[in-house]
Formats: sequence, structure tokens, C-alpha cells
Amino acid sequence: LFSTQSSSSSNSHLDAGRLAEAEKCESQLHAMIDQVSSQQDKIAALEEMKVRQDEERVQLKILIQDLEKRSLQTLINKNVVPVAAVVIMACNRPDYLQRTVESILKYQKAVASKFPLFISQDGTNGEVKKKALSYTQITFMQHVDLEPVRTERPGENVAYYKIANHYKWALDELFIKHDFRRVIILEDDMEIAPDFFDYFEAAAKLLDTDKSIMAVSSWNDNGQKQFVYDPKALYRSDFFPGLGWMLTKSTWMELSPKWPKAYPYCCLLILRSADMLFFTVFYHLFLP
Repeated sequence: LFSTQSSSSSNSHLDAGRLAEAEKCESQLHAMIDQVSSQQDKIAALEEMKVRQDEERVQLKILIQDLEKRSLQTLINKNVVPVAAVVIMACNRPDYLQRTVESILKYQKAVASKFPLFISQDGTNGEVKKKALSYTQITFMQHVDLEPVRTERPGENVAYYKIANHYKWALDELFIKHDFRRVIILEDDMEIAPDFFDYFEAAAKLLDTDKSIMAVSSWNDNGQKQFVYDPKALYRSDFFPGLGWMLTKSTWMELSPKWPKAYPYCCLLILRSADMLFFTVFYHLFLP
């Protein structure tokens, strides 16, 4: 009898333990279900937010395109064929942008119809956009790419990828969408020389007639007064100075499909084997 009672008691304890374990598992399962349900609600909310953001982005793009179209129609004289569009590449430095634009406008007013001005902003910096839109003489373009940058090698600076992407987008816009024959690219930390536009108008003829010239630049690293013997001299070079340069649509249509994901200036001479022309000018200063 004692043996039977002991066995029964052990079974009862075992059943109680199993029941407690089952209840614990059930409780954990309910907690997991609640957690998954909560995550699903968050995912659904994020998906709705993404849909709204996509819709807002589409509307913003349409608005920007409409503003570009109206501005361009206002600025371009239909009786004058532009020599080249001038685009200032900007990102997040409104004070530098202002200094560059004021330097350009000082000499551009007399030749505005020959050299329509553009500001291409990469990103959404509010101060830069506000500053760019304050200039009625300039067409504003905005490049917004929210996709994450995937570098080709670990530890690379994503800024080089963003710059390359912005350049390709802006040049595609100007050459393909707006159909300019030539484009002059400036960065938002430069001041131009008084003869900047005269120089590029003369150099445009060289680009058209000499197909061995890939681009024309107004920058020379040694172009300072104490180093320049002849400020009117032109030099042909296989080194790409990269600051204040002009290229043609035909050259861009060749480069665009090959445009690198990063380090565009370093790759230009690899992408197209050609000589390059630039002018030693000591007025063109890189801002501190």
C-alpha cells in the first residue's frame, strides 16, 4: 500500500511539473505572438509611411520639373543659341554657394542669354535650397537619392559615390533633358575671372573643331600672378584639373554609359583617351 501511494504521489508531482511547464510554454508562445503582432503593426505603419513619402516625392519631383521648365523658358532668349549652360554643383554649404553665385553674376549679366545658369543641389539641405531659389536669374535643380550607398570596397567614403551619382544625374539633365550642346561645371567654392565667359566662348570653337580635346578647363594649379609669364597662353595637357571645365554633348553621350560609381575625375582619362586643354588664369581662386 505504501509503495502504491508513493508511486501515485510521484506521478502527481510529475503531472504538476509538466502542467506548469506547458503553461509556461503557452505563456511564452502568447508573448511571442503578441510581439510578432506588434512588429507587424509597426511594419504596416512603416509601409504606409513609405507609400506617403513616395507619393510626396513624386509630387515634389513634378513641382521641381515645372519650376525648372518655367525658369528655363524665362531665362533663355529664343533668338540666341546658348554657348553653354553653366551649372554650380552644390550640397550643404549655403555661404560658399552665395559667394560663388555672386562672383558669377558679376560677369554673367552681360552674356546671360549665352550662358544660362543652373544650381544643382545634391540632397535636401534647406538653407542651400532657400539660397538657390532666392536667385531669380538661376534655374534650380535638386537631386534627391534616398537609396543607401553600397561601396565596392570596405571602409570607402560614401561621399565619393554620392558626388559621382550627382554629377551623372546633373549632366544627363542638362545634356539629354534640356539638350544643351555644351555645359560648364563649377563647384560651390570657386570665384571666376573677369574673362571667364569670353574664354569659354572662344574655347567652344576649339571643342567643336578639334575632336582630340575632351574638355576645356579654366583652372591651373600654378595659375597665380607670380608664376604666370603669359596670362593669355593656352596649354594642352593630359592632366585633368577638374575645376571650372566645359565639355560637349557628344563627349558626354560617350562618357555617360561608362560613368564610374565613384572617383569620376580620376577615371576620366581612363574612360576616354584624349588630350585636354586648359588655360593658365590667376584669377580663378579656390575659396578657403
